[in-house]
Amino acid sequence: MKKYKVEARTYYSKVSFDNYHIIKSSTEEIQAMIDDYVLQGGQLCSTDTASFGMAQYNCLYFEKDMA
Repeated sequence: MKKYKVEARTYYSKVSFDNYHIIKSSTEEIQAMIDDYVLQGGQLCSTDTASFGMAQYNCLYFEKDMA
C-alpha cells in the first residue's frame, strides 16, 4: 500500500530582467523538501505548475510505500 502526500508552494514574481528569477530563488527550498522526504523513505512521483497573475503555484506529489 502506498501513502501519498502533496506539497504546494506559491512563489510571486517581481519586476526583474531575469526571466528565471523564480526558479533561481526557489530551487534550494524545493530541493531541501525533496531531500527530506527521500530520507523518510519517500520519492517524488509527479509535479504540476500553474501560473495566475503574478504568482506561480508548484505542486509536488510524493509517494511512500507503507509495508
